[in-house]
Amino acid sequence: MPNLNDMHSIASPRNPLLKEIRRALLRGALTEDGCAVAESFHLLEEALRSDCHVPVVLSAETARDTVARHVRNLKDVQFSVVPDALFRQLSSTESSQGVLALVKPPRWTMEELFRGRTLLLVLDGVQDPGNAGTIVRAGEAFGATGVLFLKGTVSPYNAKALRASAGSLFRLPVVHGMEGGLARAAMAQRRLDVYAAVPGAPIQVGDVDFTRRCALIVGSEGRGVSEELRSAAREVSIPTLGVDSLNAAMAATVILYEAGRQRRVAV
Repeated sequence: MPNLNDMHSIASPRNPLLKEIRRALLRGALTEDGCAVAESFHLLEEALRSDCHVPVVLSAETARDTVARHVRNLKDVQFSVVPDALFRQLSSTESSQGVLALVKPPRWTMEELFRGRTLLLVLDGVQDPGNAGTIVRAGEAFGATGVLFLKGTVSPYNAKALRASAGSLFRLPVVHGMEGGLARAAMAQRRLDVYAAVPGAPIQVGDVDFTRRCALIVGSEGRGVSEELRSAAREVSIPTLGVDSLNAAMAATVILYEAGRQRRVAV
């Protein structure tokens, strides 16, 4: 078993820690202590690889030995074992792996999103957590400097968004909850080229110079980019055959790939 400061069993569904985890999962947000609820061995490994502090690890009874091997070298961690039936009630996934960790994500500033040759992602009302998390993952893969989750967008720490990001939310700078008008002013102040992904726009993604400092706005799955932000951006589209548009995550990934490709060629 791991050399941990506190290893014990939790058997009551009224345990304060379990109640706080349930509240965070229900709200799709951080715990009161500012921790993200990370489910799966992969997210635990990604949190540790990203040097995030992991203060609590929970294991289902049948997964105890496997979880213990993953955390045996950690210090200052509360390791708790929960009966399988209680753990299944706690988990937000249909097929739980029997591990859940509380992870302290980095606290990012706005300036960190605009660092270097900025490639900023702006999520405007993206409410599907799977789409949001996938966009963050694509952002890290193709060189985005940060992601701005505007007010009205799902929380980046929604459990499904966290899983879809596959750990990228532990590394890529993220700020959430900003009003659209403030985001527009911040981009203008920094003189970014601002683009909005809009199906059918006359300017196609291959005709855009993404080697400059720029921002890409991705709108909600239903209404797209808000008029407030569209009026401050150049609209760009992805040429397609047989379909009118792609979903938010797919569109963002295609545009980010093109931006990353251009930037690699320009080096």
